[in-house]
Amino acid sequence: MPPAKKDAISFRPLHDKILVRRDTAEEKTAAGLYLPEKAKETPKTGVVEAVGTGALNHDTGELVPLTVKRGDRVLFTSYAGTEIKLEGAEFLVMSEDEILAVIA
Repeated sequence: MPPAKKDAISFRPLHDKILVRRDTAEEKTAAGLYLPEKAKETPKTGVVEAVGTGALNHDTGELVPLTVKRGDRVLFTSYAGTEIKLEGAEFLVMSEDEILAVIA
């Protein structure tokens, strides 16, 4: 097996789960004022880092592939996912149904 890349993340979501790296919060306003930590809004956008194999259709037993793929920028709900820390970086693990849109 080849050695893992240094920037590769050792995490594989299962089924319809997705690993998302949340965008960083804005440091300053449009007018150039710096925001204190408590005033920063938690971003509801991010980049998909890894995806599971898909969801199981309980009626037919078929595996339904996910709509999003690695590298997609996505918009998700305010309380989406579970926050985790991997290799010093923070991520969200969420279901595909918590994603509202893919940002082009």
